[in-house]
Amino acid sequence: MVAGTKGKVKASSLLLGAGLNMIEVTSLGQPLEVIKTTMAANRSDTFGNALKRIWARGGFLGFYQGMIPWAWIEASSKGAVLLFVASETDRIARGAGFGNFSAGITSGMVGGLAQAYATVGFCTCMKTAEITKLKVAEAGGKPPSTWATFADTYRRGGIRGINKGVNAVAVRQVTNWGSRFGLSRMAENAIRSVTGKTNIETDKLNAGEKILASGLGGGLSAWNQPIEVIRVEMQSLKADPNRPANLSMLSTAKYIHSQNGLKGLYRGVTPRIGLGIWQTVCMVALGDMAKEAVEKFTGEK
Repeated sequence: MVAGTKGKVKASSLLLGAGLNMIEVTSLGQPLEVIKTTMAANRSDTFGNALKRIWARGGFLGFYQGMIPWAWIEASSKGAVLLFVASETDRIARGAGFGNFSAGITSGMVGGLAQAYATVGFCTCMKTAEITKLKVAEAGGKPPSTWATFADTYRRGGIRGINKGVNAVAVRQVTNWGSRFGLSRMAENAIRSVTGKTNIETDKLNAGEKILASGLGGGLSAWNQPIEVIRVEMQSLKADPNRPANLSMLSTAKYIHSQNGLKGLYRGVTPRIGLGIWQTVCMVALGDMAKEAVEKFTGEK
């Protein structure tokens, strides 16, 4: 298991992952996602301007734009895939002799890759479309509804259209969860060296220690923010005649750099750090504790 236990495949990881990620996104996750995406798409905005833009768009509910149905679909599916695949990869890696850090970073990368192509590419595309769609040009017109946005995206690009930017999503998720799991395990190792809890199997970290380690791992994982800005730009619906018609990761990076310089690739990093901390606490620290509780209840390891 991700916490370091060894055992057979457990379908409970699917339910735990889905439940934990639903809690994450419905609480702080989606507001931080909306702020981060808004800043990445509107790279001249300051943090304060982004908050004003979101509030003007929908008040308090503007911070939850794109949550229903896209973020909920993504959360329930990607959480299940991530925790299950990462848990099983970790179990296999430890059985092959991997240490705490190397097993953590490997399981995070494999779990992130699996969730990206299974569900995250499609859902992030639609969430970003919801957050960045502009008002219709006609005077007095209304912004398209969620399903109208989906139908238009599908009509213009088919399956590829609703998975636009999926390769950027995959790179982001691999680096995201590889960093989050790996750096969290590295932080756990540091905490163990300080507290003397050197045996991973018998010396369990308490809740506070796990949350601290996950918070550090999640915050430090924001190093890959340029990949996230590229992903947002590729999936954004905003109109710009200077933007290349067919965006690849490289052409998108060049476009962002030409428009906003190097700092443009790091727009939204502050809310991204907050989001990384919250997601990692939910999926690593709380995930470990939830799985340990299930193991105690069922008597299985």
